[in-house]
Amino acid sequence: MSIRRVVPNIPVGAGDGTEAGAAAMRDNAAFYGLLGFEEVMNQGWIMTLASPTRPTAQISVMTADRTGPVTPDLSVEVEDVDAVHASLTGAGAEIVYGPHDEEWGVRRFFVRDPNGRVINVLTHR
Repeated sequence: MSIRRVVPNIPVGAGDGTEAGAAAMRDNAAFYGLLGFEEVMNQGWIMTLASPTRPTAQISVMTADRTGPVTPDLSVEVEDVDAVHASLTGAGAEIVYGPHDEEWGVRRFFVRDPNGRVINVLTHR
């Protein structure tokens, strides 16, 4: 299995699209900007910041996952999400969501790790 990137998902602000959530996004963009990160994606409820010199070095801040049942703690982009899903299912892992093709161009599922953390496993289509 080939891993393309691993991104921590930092929960921030209100998950209801309020000004508090937008302010949390702005505050995080400003803070992580001081560390050299730049915004590369923002859907209002999730914003990804990346290093301009190492684009796979990323952090996401998320008010709440728009389509999943929970907000994942970590995202792992893989080459073949269906193969990873089959491997985890075969090993008896708890699948929390999906697999599902999302409107923003990813196929993903959520799995719970041994520590109770929810991992968003995805492939860009």
